[in-house]
Amino acid sequence: MQSLRKHCILLFLFLSALGMAQSNAARQKSLENQKKRLQAEIKQINGLLFKNSKKEKSVLSQVEDLSVKISVRNDLVKVNNEQANLLTRQINVNQRNITNLRKELELLKMDYAEMIRKSYKSNSSQNRLMFLFSSEDFLQAYKRIQYMKQYANFRKKQGEEIAEKTKTLQELNARLLEQKAQKENLVKENRKVQQALEQERKSQQRLISSLKSKSRSMAQEIKTKQRKSAAIDREIDRLIREAIAASNRAAGKKSQSTFTLTPEAKLLAKNFVANKGKLPWPVEKGVVIQRFGTQPHPVVKTTMIKSNGVTIATSPQAEARAVFEGEVMSILSFKGSNPTVLIKHGNFITTYKNMGKVYVKKGDKVTAKQPIGEIFSHPQTGKTTLQFSVFSNSTPQNPKSWIYRM
Repeated sequence: MQSLRKHCILLFLFLSALGMAQSNAARQKSLENQKKRLQAEIKQINGLLFKNSKKEKSVLSQVEDLSVKISVRNDLVKVNNEQANLLTRQINVNQRNITNLRKELELLKMDYAEMIRKSYKSNSSQNRLMFLFSSEDFLQAYKRIQYMKQYANFRKKQGEEIAEKTKTLQELNARLLEQKAQKENLVKENRKVQQALEQERKSQQRLISSLKSKSRSMAQEIKTKQRKSAAIDREIDRLIREAIAASNRAAGKKSQSTFTLTPEAKLLAKNFVANKGKLPWPVEKGVVIQRFGTQPHPVVKTTMIKSNGVTIATSPQAEARAVFEGEVMSILSFKGSNPTVLIKHGNFITTYKNMGKVYVKKGDKVTAKQPIGEIFSHPQTGKTTLQFSVFSNSTPQNPKSWIYRM
């Protein structure tokens, strides 16, 4: 009974350790995938924001671009640290397991050696025959034969257990060495990332210091841009509300704040929602340089900026593409700004601001990933940026929740 309980405890500990190992392996794989994505994003940032050195960028623009890279690089440091911490925990567990296994193996070998010694001392061939022939009857002789068989099997099992534990110990030692090497490489890699991060922060700080005397004028410049952006957002809101009102009138309903949908439009909206988090990017390649929502400006921290969507930096002459099938609701041409394309997907609207050329017109049916125009490239800075938004009726949504790995 005690032996059975011991084996049950050992089985439970083994299964627990196995479950933990599988969980750690899955987490390590997830972190490795995150790291690869962040490294690819830094590579894209370098290619899209820092490659064109011939273009004259303002100091403010340089600081903003560095802020994007610093943010991603900082995320990479965090992922590397988490990987290192996970490896440290795995190493500690392995070291404890190795220590325990060595103790078990040592005791097992001692017991086995003692059993062999006693066996040779008392169980010679002559002694075994005497033990057998001294039986009082056939039944007792049979029982003694069975006992000798069980004893021989027990010795065999103990020998096999020693061999198995020795093999496990060798595997654990090999795994431990591998984990220590992985951690050492990770620490070296993270040191390089941190050095690059420190250099970028110093460069940014130097640029910010040179702008201190101009902080008031910069704040004014940012506010002017925000007013211009807010004016476009109000115009988009007006167009969406007009489309909502038109859908209600067509259905003979009273005015309300949501679209009245036809059966076809309901199905389209349902499919759009079903693809939440899986929609393609509105550009073939790019990096997000401004997130959704209200946030402090990366340079003038006291100035808040509001974004109804995300700003994506992409390559010159890049095309914007529809993220889902739908119908072009409107092409907004606002004085002093580049065109904006609005595409309707049932009661959802996606908008594509800062177009240089537009390939579609109002009423056109579009498919997912269909190019709808070429994005405007700034002639002075050389930057090509798309402002992308998602609306549910007239309410702005965070594109990160809708676009795959944004």
